[in-house]
Amino acid sequence: MSSPGGGTRFALVAGTTETAGRAGISAAGADPELMSVTPAADAELVTYGTPVRTDVTPVSPSGCPTPALVTRAAREVLGFDVTVVDGGLAEKTGAPTVSVGARPGKDIAEQDPVSTAHGAFAAARQFGQSLPADELYLGETIPGGTTTALGVLRALGEDGMVSSSLPENPTAQKSEVVAEGLQASSLEPGDAANEPKRAVRRMGDPVLATLAGLTAGAVESDTAVTLAGGSQCVAVAALVRHGGYEGPLGLATTSYVADDESADVRASVDRLDLDLTVTDPGFDRSDHVAMERFVAGEAKEGVGMGGALALADRAGIPMAEVRDRFAAIYDDLIGDAPTATAEERT
Repeated sequence: MSSPGGGTRFALVAGTTETAGRAGISAAGADPELMSVTPAADAELVTYGTPVRTDVTPVSPSGCPTPALVTRAAREVLGFDVTVVDGGLAEKTGAPTVSVGARPGKDIAEQDPVSTAHGAFAAARQFGQSLPADELYLGETIPGGTTTALGVLRALGEDGMVSSSLPENPTAQKSEVVAEGLQASSLEPGDAANEPKRAVRRMGDPVLATLAGLTAGAVESDTAVTLAGGSQCVAVAALVRHGGYEGPLGLATTSYVADDESADVRASVDRLDLDLTVTDPGFDRSDHVAMERFVAGEAKEGVGMGGALALADRAGIPMAEVRDRFAAIYDDLIGDAPTATAEERT
């Protein structure tokens, strides 16, 4: 099926940060191998619908799958072009990728956790300027990404809390980690206001740097950009706004993120002047284990899930069709393939 509108492209930025290795920050952090392989697996799932090189499907112990399966389901029923950008992958993926020179991020409590931030931003910006599309939906996959997103927001001087893939958001722990990072980088909250590259290099991760560059380049070439995700995408929007861009910018997320009282995303959207699209996949209408876990508060968002659902909804595709395809993909993969712990994504 052709892309909706003939000019819609979906780009997924996949990468890693050692911040995810902290206990309790990310479900994948308990096993460094799984933490590093999850983004590579997500890229394969969205691209091919099955693990290829990684031979693993990320699933939580309770049965909640990676949101990549929802994004893949929406792609199968709708059809849209996908480009995967290597935003600091620690493990190679079988999906074709575009390189922008990003390397895996260090823990944000180190002084220079994203040393490749400036170069990755510049290369991604150039790529975003030349990427052929009338509109671009940008998603991400990175374990521990909400904590680094909070670090960037604080460095920029932005208020608000980030969401979590866990039913109970460990906000106090995230704030403690961010405080460590600020101290290590000799920063006070707001010290990097209007200095987005400094903020993401000292307190972020390579995926945020890459996404910010892609966004900046795309809007410069008059491509409409919608950030497809939750808290990490809010941080990307903040980086772009602090870089001086005041034009139109969208955020497409799920109802699970929009309704998360522990992280008032709607308030952040208002502060950053974003065009918000919220899509409810209706998982509460199913008793399938994969959907039950989302309803229980796990995952919520990630791997561009909110954007993919928004595209399907805009095209008039019933959410029931997406749910049926999601369940079929889950049953096919989980019955035959090894599983890995799903990381925190929102």
